[in-house]
Amino acid sequence: MAGKNERQRRQARERYRRQQEMRTVRQRQVRKRWLTGFSAVAAAGLVAALLVVFLPGGSAKKDPSASAKKSASASASASASATATASTVAEPAHHCTYTKATPVSKKVSFPPSAPDYTASYTATIKTNLGPITFNLLNSKATCTVNSFVHLAEVGYFNNTQCHRMVTSGPYVLQCGDAYATSTTKLDCSTTSVVGTGTPGYEYASENLTDAKYPAGTVAMANGGTATSNGSQFFIVYKDSSSTLGSSYTPFATVSSGLDIVQNVAKDGVSCTYPSAEGGGIVPKKKVIIDSVTIKKT
Repeated sequence: MAGKNERQRRQARERYRRQQEMRTVRQRQVRKRWLTGFSAVAAAGLVAALLVVFLPGGSAKKDPSASAKKSASASASASASATATASTVAEPAHHCTYTKATPVSKKVSFPPSAPDYTASYTATIKTNLGPITFNLLNSKATCTVNSFVHLAEVGYFNNTQCHRMVTSGPYVLQCGDAYATSTTKLDCSTTSVVGTGTPGYEYASENLTDAKYPAGTVAMANGGTATSNGSQFFIVYKDSSSTLGSSYTPFATVSSGLDIVQNVAKDGVSCTYPSAEGGGIVPKKKVIIDSVTIKKT
């Protein structure tokens, strides 16, 4: 009996050790895929508990003038770094390169490497709150549009939630992680993987030269480098050019439905996850993407 009890205790200790290891891995993953330049903003005290794609973390704002100076400096350096490694292919691109990435929140095929660079596209995002329509900037961010169209057509975005809302500058609603399904409870758990997901591939940023982010801009979130774009994107509901720098690929503009996002922002956020080490800020009003329909002309 003593031997059996000892085995049970060893097994329990081993299970606990494995759980702790998994928790650590997940926390590290969460720090890898939010709007990343936001970490500089958070460190300056402009946003609490912010991103990877946005690397999270931060502290309360103390000196507004000092924070503004630090933010401007951080944004400029982040922008220069991103531009240095972003795609230098002339737009519209005639060839796209997509490389393997993890973690995979929903496995899909890679987009075609030969985009239809002469096409014009619109996207209709059917949500539980009403439709939001985008004009896709195919001539300026061809490979990004090629990927977005592909993900929409294979149903990657179907029945997912917009998992992050930032209401203190930048002003964005972030969507596109299949880990956040329509039934996922964004409960601010420290072990949440929401916000870390990729479609199994990544690619380089585009359209960054003098990029601006007025209200209605749709841009790609990334994992901290200009080659780590995947499926996650954000909708800017109030001008955020001064806080985003030029580090995120603008690939569409909202043609209708921006008021839906603005109303979600007015309702505020419910909680921050996963704890002070960083993660997401959950919108109080749930935004579910039922489907994304592409129209090509």
